[in-house]
Order: sequence, then structure tokens, then C-alpha cells
Amino acid sequence: GVKAGELNFIVKKGYVFKTYEGKLIQSGIRSRQTGTVQSNEFEFSVADDKVAQQMMANSGKIFELHYKEYKGALPWRGFSVYVVDSVVTMREPQP
Repeated sequence: GVKAGELNFIVKKGYVFKTYEGKLIQSGIRSRQTGTVQSNEFEFSVADDKVAQQMMANSGKIFELHYKEYKGALPWRGFSVYVVDSVVTMREPQP
């Protein structure tokens, strides 16, 4: 799948298996109540060091991320069932 939004953070963490974990903020998702807008957070893991380094160097920008969804998380793959494998596009946020 592909998700788009502003990169909130990406960090490397873990005790035995060091993995990259991040959060993307998707704005403009409409809630069920009329006239309100809610923020949607997409939490993910990154397996590829090059992809993670590119994201860390550009925190706060708008990303389109390609990801794979797995049935469960594995410690060496990350804490999330969503694993980002590539950056589709990256741009500056609009003021």
C-alpha cells in the first residue's frame, strides 16, 4: 500500500534487534461528525537503512511511503505490522 502525510518522527530503537520506527501524520481525514477534521497517525517500521536515513534527514516533510502489511510483527523486522520499503515521493509542506 501507499500512505501520505507529514513525517512526525523516525528513530532507531530496540535492545537486541535495532529497528527504525516512525510515525506519519495524515491530515484532512474526515471524522464521522459533520464539520470536523481529525488527525490520523500511521505508525510503521523501516527495514532498509537507506530509506530510514533519507527519512531522518528530511523529518517534517510530506512523504508518500510504500509499505507492506504483515500478519504480525517480528522483532528483527520492527514493532509494527506495517513495514515501509520505499519512499514514493517527498516534498516540502505547504504553509
